[in-house]
Amino acid sequence: MNPLAACPVTAGRLLLVPLTVAHAAEMAGVLADPELHTFIGGTPARPDELRSRYERLVAGSPDPDVDWLNWVLRLTGPDRLVGTVQATVSRAAPEPVAEVAWVVGTAWQRQGIATEAARGLVGWLRQQGIRTVMAHVHPDHHASASVAAAAGLVPTDHRQDGEVRWVLPVDDRSA
Repeated sequence: MNPLAACPVTAGRLLLVPLTVAHAAEMAGVLADPELHTFIGGTPARPDELRSRYERLVAGSPDPDVDWLNWVLRLTGPDRLVGTVQATVSRAAPEPVAEVAWVVGTAWQRQGIATEAARGLVGWLRQQGIRTVMAHVHPDHHASASVAAAAGLVPTDHRQDGEVRWVLPVDDRSA
């Protein structure tokens, strides 16, 4: 499989826009609420810290068999950034494996935005020929578990760093 690159993806009310360093200033505001870090750890990044992180992400993985795909979520009405989605795709396995994640700013939660974004991301990955998609969700993060389920993933008994592994069921991977 050839390396993948993020491209614009339409998902309901959202446009998944490939991440650029220029998004850092606006995204620092979107991600500024300390509550967002309850399950993922850490603290909100300052704009300069987020800019440095985005520079590393945009540069890509140092592993030639791994693609870092990152998008910001642009709500189309009103036009503003509201979160991020990402996929880390490993092409070294017998078939590519994508691990996905999503974050939506506190002000835009409980509106179905994360669900639209995750569905759009999983759909795009499947269009790229990726059949194995997984996410890791904190067992107490019920909202994120609901997003994973809405994107077609199901929980497994596997735990990684205390989080539940969710996977795309075999029946859904054949499409």
